[in-house]
Amino acid sequence: MKLMVIGSGGREHAIIKSLRKSAGVDEIYCLPGNGGIAQDATCVDIGATDIDNVVKFAVEEKIDYAVVAPDDPLVLGAVDALNAQGIPCFGPTANAAIIEGSKVFSKNLMKKYGIPTAKYEVFDEPAKALEYVEEAPLPTVIKADGLALGKGVIIAEDRDAARQAIREIMENKKFGDSGNQIVIEEFLEGPEVSVLSFTDGKTVKPMVSSMDHKRAKDNDEGLNTGGMGTVAPNPYYTDAIASQCMEQIFIPTIEAMNDEGRTFKGCLYFGLMITKDGPKVIEYNCRFGDPETQVVLPLLEGDLLKIMQACTNETLENVDVKFADKHACCVIAASDGYPESYEKGFELTIPEEIEDNVYVAGAKAEDGKLLTNGGRVLGCTAIADSLQEAIDKAYEMVEKVEFENKFYRTDIGKRALKA
Repeated sequence: MKLMVIGSGGREHAIIKSLRKSAGVDEIYCLPGNGGIAQDATCVDIGATDIDNVVKFAVEEKIDYAVVAPDDPLVLGAVDALNAQGIPCFGPTANAAIIEGSKVFSKNLMKKYGIPTAKYEVFDEPAKALEYVEEAPLPTVIKADGLALGKGVIIAEDRDAARQAIREIMENKKFGDSGNQIVIEEFLEGPEVSVLSFTDGKTVKPMVSSMDHKRAKDNDEGLNTGGMGTVAPNPYYTDAIASQCMEQIFIPTIEAMNDEGRTFKGCLYFGLMITKDGPKVIEYNCRFGDPETQVVLPLLEGDLLKIMQACTNETLENVDVKFADKHACCVIAASDGYPESYEKGFELTIPEEIEDNVYVAGAKAEDGKLLTNGGRVLGCTAIADSLQEAIDKAYEMVEKVEFENKFYRTDIGKRALKA
C-alpha cells in the first residue's frame, strides 16, 4: 500500500513511525515533511494547505490511503477534496472539523447538548466585549474563535490584561479573521488531561490519557507554547473519571455531531479539566495533539493503519484498540528564545542509537547535514515500567542530541510524579 501523511512536525513523524510497523505498507509519502521525517518517509515539497496540489499528487501517485494530520487542512476541506477523487482518508470532513475550527461553534454545541464546559459569552463587537470584562470574574479566559496556531487563548489575570487581549485579537487582528468573534469564559481550576480518541462516528475508543506541559519554562512559567513535553498516562485520569467522561462527554459529543449532520470520523481530541464539579471540556481538537501523539502512539499495541481504516469504514467496534501498561515521557528540545524569536540553521546531530525514539519537528536537510529549522526542533520519547524511569531515560536522550542554542524544560513529568 502507498500511504500519504500530510503535515510536517513531530506529530507527523510519530504517526509515520507507527504506520511503518503496519502490515502491508510499502511506501509512505509526507507532504511537506521535514529533514528528520525524510529518514522514515519520502518527503514531497507540497504545503499541507495547498489542497489542489496535495490532491493532484495523491491522484498521480495512486495513493491508497491518506492521513490528514494538522488542523488547517482539515478545516479547509482536505479530506473532502481527497474523498471526491476516491482516496480514503483518516480525518474529519470540513463540516465536522469545525469542532476545532470555531470555538463559538463548539461552545454552542456543548451548551445545546448539555456537555459540561465553562460558562461563556460570545462577542463579535469589541465595545461589547470590553464592557463585559469590566464586570467579569477574574481571572477570565479570552479565546479567538478560529484557528490561531494554538496561541489564540489568553488567560487574563486582571482587567488591563483582559482589555489588552480583546484589543489585540479583535481590533489589531493579531490572529487575522480568527479573531472576528471571541469567546470569553470562566476560568476553570483543576488538573488538565488530554484524551485523544479514535472514532468512526458511531463508536469511540479513547487512547491512553496524557499530560501536556504548555509553558516555555520550568514550574509552568514563561509563555504558552505548542507544548514542551508530555507524559502518559495522566495520573489524574482515574478509571472512575474515565467512565464519567465516556458517559457525559465522549459519547454525547459524537451523538451531538451526528444530530447536527456533522458526523466526525478520525481522531477527536478532548482537552479536559478535572474540576471540583467533575470533568469539563476546555477544548476540542479535530486531530492528534502535538506533542501528545509522541507519547500516545509509542504505547499503542496493534496495527495503527487497521485502526485508522476502521474509523474511515465505520467498523471501529470490531477492532481492538489496546495500549501497553507502561509509562511514556516525551521531552521537547527547542531553540532558545522559542516561542518568540530564535535562531535556526544550526547543525543537528542525533546519535544512531536513539533515532527510533526521536520525533523531529523543525529541521531541514542541506548538503548531507541536518539543520535546525524551527522553534520546537524535536522530541525524545522513552517508555518504561515506571514514570520516573521513563522521565530519566527521556532526559538521557535529550542530552545526547546536539545543536547550538538547545533549550528544554528540566521538569517534565514532575507534576505527574507528585500526583
